[in-house]
Amino acid sequence: MNADMILLNGRFHTVDKTQPLATAVAIQDGKFIAVGDAEEVMRHPTATTQVIDLNGRTAVPGLNDSHLHLIRGGLNYNLELRWEGVPSLADALRMLREQALRTPHPQWVRVVGGWTEFQFAEKRMPTLDEINAAAPDTPVFVLHLYDRALLNRAALRAVGYTKDTPNPPGGEIQRDASGNPTGMLIAKPNAMILYATLAKGPALPHEQQVNSTRQFMRELNRLGVTSAIDAGGGGQNYPEDYAIIDRLAREQQLTIRIAYNLFTQHKGQELEDFQKWTEVVAPGHGDDFYRHNGAGEMLVYSAADFEDFLEPRPELAAGMEDALEKVVRHLVSNRWPFRLHATYDESIGRMLDVFEKVNRDIPFDGMHWIFDHAETITPRNIERVRALDGGIAIQHRMAFQGEYFADRYGKQAAENTPPVARMLEMGVPVGGGTDATRVASYNPWTALYWLVSGRTVGGLQLQQAGLPRETALELWTAGSAWFSSEQGKKGRIKEGQLADLAVLSGDFFAVPEDEIKALESVLTIVGGKIVYGAAEFDPLAPPPIPVLPEWSPVTTVPGHYRPRPAAAQTMMPHQCAGACGVHAHAHDTARRSTLPVSDYTGFWGALGCSCFAF
Repeated sequence: MNADMILLNGRFHTVDKTQPLATAVAIQDGKFIAVGDAEEVMRHPTATTQVIDLNGRTAVPGLNDSHLHLIRGGLNYNLELRWEGVPSLADALRMLREQALRTPHPQWVRVVGGWTEFQFAEKRMPTLDEINAAAPDTPVFVLHLYDRALLNRAALRAVGYTKDTPNPPGGEIQRDASGNPTGMLIAKPNAMILYATLAKGPALPHEQQVNSTRQFMRELNRLGVTSAIDAGGGGQNYPEDYAIIDRLAREQQLTIRIAYNLFTQHKGQELEDFQKWTEVVAPGHGDDFYRHNGAGEMLVYSAADFEDFLEPRPELAAGMEDALEKVVRHLVSNRWPFRLHATYDESIGRMLDVFEKVNRDIPFDGMHWIFDHAETITPRNIERVRALDGGIAIQHRMAFQGEYFADRYGKQAAENTPPVARMLEMGVPVGGGTDATRVASYNPWTALYWLVSGRTVGGLQLQQAGLPRETALELWTAGSAWFSSEQGKKGRIKEGQLADLAVLSGDFFAVPEDEIKALESVLTIVGGKIVYGAAEFDPLAPPPIPVLPEWSPVTTVPGHYRPRPAAAQTMMPHQCAGACGVHAHAHDTARRSTLPVSDYTGFWGALGCSCFAF
């Protein structure tokens, strides 16, 4: 067999128990054809084989997010300013102020999840006065977890909230002593007021949504992500809101493999939604890059128990079981895999009553079904999940709101939230993910840090012993493949499996726990093709595409904040003369800014700039 690509001199952690380590691999037609040492792999080259020396770097299977809102997130990625990893509130407000100056009317500045006040040196939220001072004229919307949003005065004017605006169902518009909105929106008991308000902001035009989705995929590739399961989302209508991702799939421009679930959109008409969809698309329809994956994460609105640990646990409606049973019966009858959002054990118990009742009449018989989140699930209900051959998709939401959970339920309860090790001990399939982009961030290394360390991003020790690093990596690779019924096809560096892998900036298995959060990929390969490269692999990768629109936050603060050495941070962007001779447009953008270099170094480093000794 003749290889298209050979990778040598690497430290491959294969997630294959029959051969856990290798130093070289060969790839043909998008699959691994040899995994071993150089002598074995070098039996496969031809004159046209691309041979790459990994210089001793660590390589792992491509990461697979088992619960990500990629399709919705891609449509909005270029609109959003990101605060994950920003070390201080002063830095965050400075970034907000800079972006407000760049954002044209009538667009907004949006910070949509992926941060917590506990990451800041100040250990507090921004005040409304601070947000208004940072952006007096440009609308600003800052989402904080599932519990609240902060709007400046310009945003209140843009959405039309006044003294006469009534509180919507399930939400509160905070008011001053005169009854005027302050700009604080409170989710009680769910986040609908937050999402409905965010939806009032201007959307990008079609071509810029295409660009935005491609930028989001590139950012995920930079972090080593090669696959994701899209869990749908409120307001994400099928097939209308899938037009962008459908187009990119047809044009073979996807750099992330996507399996998508369909999320009901009409409260009170959920069964009708699924009856319609089961007539037009079948699970597995598509190919290895873009395929349908079943129903959920919302099956019926009455079964939603969105977590907000600042509020008491919500009780599900008394009639939830009847509505859920009708939908589940229809799905199982049509052999549609399904997933269901469930945070609390009390909700999970009631849902399992429904599943067991349906199973007695229409056996699940090995059909994949999933609970998403399951933060407080008990061993008894884990056993019930296992008995029905279900799986549990877990995310690092506790890394962002573990402090709130511990305050409400106690430190001891937080030690087993979610009980991942117990799930694995009891033989339940578990997949790692993020639930990005509105609570936790899409960064898989933040999730892996949480799994390994047991700590929040603010440093609170929740679990005394995290998972072994090998186990955590398996949840994010082979473990997640089960959740799209692709186990055995991807998730391991193994002969015959899809050739998806990430070569890392550091050794995940050796770096201190705190440094796991800073890892990224320097070479990402999907289906045997290079989709991202940095450092010594930058010349091998396709070049980045320009960000549209030009005022997008992504042009100046792409991805996550990544601090650099102190010497570099003392320099200012306007001092960069483009001495490295590459990507002059990036230097030109930076020189016009007043932000410190620490807000830009990740972007310049990815482009190959050496002016600041990256």
